[in-house]
Amino acid sequence: MQISIDQTKWYDRIWAALIFFTRLPFWRLHQPPKECYKTVVEHWPLTGWITGGAMGLVIYFGSLVLPMSVAVLLAIAVRLLITGALHEDGLADFFDGFGGGGNDRQRIFDIMKDSRIGTYGVLGLVFYELLLAASIISIPPHIAAFMVLAGDTFSKMVTSQLILMMPYARREDEAKAKTVYRKFSGWAGVSLALQGLPPMLFFIWMAGLDWQVMIFIPAVVFYLLYLFIWRKLQGYTGDCCGAVCLLVELTVYLLVSAINYMNPL
Repeated sequence: MQISIDQTKWYDRIWAALIFFTRLPFWRLHQPPKECYKTVVEHWPLTGWITGGAMGLVIYFGSLVLPMSVAVLLAIAVRLLITGALHEDGLADFFDGFGGGGNDRQRIFDIMKDSRIGTYGVLGLVFYELLLAASIISIPPHIAAFMVLAGDTFSKMVTSQLILMMPYARREDEAKAKTVYRKFSGWAGVSLALQGLPPMLFFIWMAGLDWQVMIFIPAVVFYLLYLFIWRKLQGYTGDCCGAVCLLVELTVYLLVSAINYMNPL
């Protein structure tokens, strides 16, 4: 018997998010109703506690016995294993689609749906990973460990707003995951803030950073990406969500790296 989203349990929705956004075997323990996958964005930052937390632990403890550069690369590898490179796949498709599709909306869709990676996707991923690693390496380990948790959860919280700001750009049957996220309620927005803000606020306090700078600049980058996507597609796709999430997160790390360069933390 098919049930509505509102009839599903809150823990089933969280479970669906953990299954959808990670490759950890949560599905072996419990299979939530299919309808729950329409709400996964509402619990997206929770998965950031797993991926960002794992990265932070590897960076901190790895740096005790290995060079910082090696610890950071291992941390990135751990996150890729946990997520199955889900967002990186979206980022590559994003670069390929918008790089090769020009102003042709349908061509952008066709390129993004193509499973093959193109020149723009390869170059985009290479530069993204280089900037990601270099920015984290430049930060002292004990600060970088908290930074990646803060950046991961915060970027997912911010990017979730795409669901409210524009419609899904394709039909549901054309979606890669065969699921279109629902627009979330005000209470879900409060929940997202509780999931994504605390690590960032703690990190800002711990590192002695200006909270207005740390919140405002990534938000501006998000808004500019939103305007770009809207102009090209008049809607979002799953690839867009993954790409925006990674680029907002990278903004946080580059910002902290720049602050640390000018005034060592």
